[in-house]
Amino acid sequence: MARMSKKAAVILLVEDDPGDQELTRRALEEGKVRNTLQIVSDGEQALDYLFRRGRYVDPDSSPRPDLILLDLNLPKLDGRQVLENIRLTPELRRIAVVVLTTSNQEEDVVRSYDLGANSYITKPVDLVQFLRVVQALQEYWFEIVVLSSDGEDV
Repeated sequence: MARMSKKAAVILLVEDDPGDQELTRRALEEGKVRNTLQIVSDGEQALDYLFRRGRYVDPDSSPRPDLILLDLNLPKLDGRQVLENIRLTPELRRIAVVVLTTSNQEEDVVRSYDLGANSYITKPVDLVQFLRVVQALQEYWFEIVVLSSDGEDV
């Protein structure tokens, strides 16, 4: 098993669409891995959360994520800018980032990988497929992959 400790996996969902937020929450609840889902609605909130600024200053209520699910098309700062900031910051760059977006444009895929995304997934429009994709992501990242715990409490 990839996670050695008994603590719940922390997943940061960076998604502005309330419907997709709810679908992701439901899919993760139905999955096998115990998790804590943190949700932010735009790129600025994502960076505030990750850098523990403003309302996210308390590490107990804003724990360092084990996995970030990142939409590209966000208000304020887009997902590309968020990803770039994550990868340029030593204490954040080892966090696994999965781009989960509606865009299937080749330039978005290439740029996301160039910026350091670990995976790129186009959101299925079908509800059942969306739930399956999120559950498969959860299983892969928390049951198969070994994640770094470096910087967990930074």
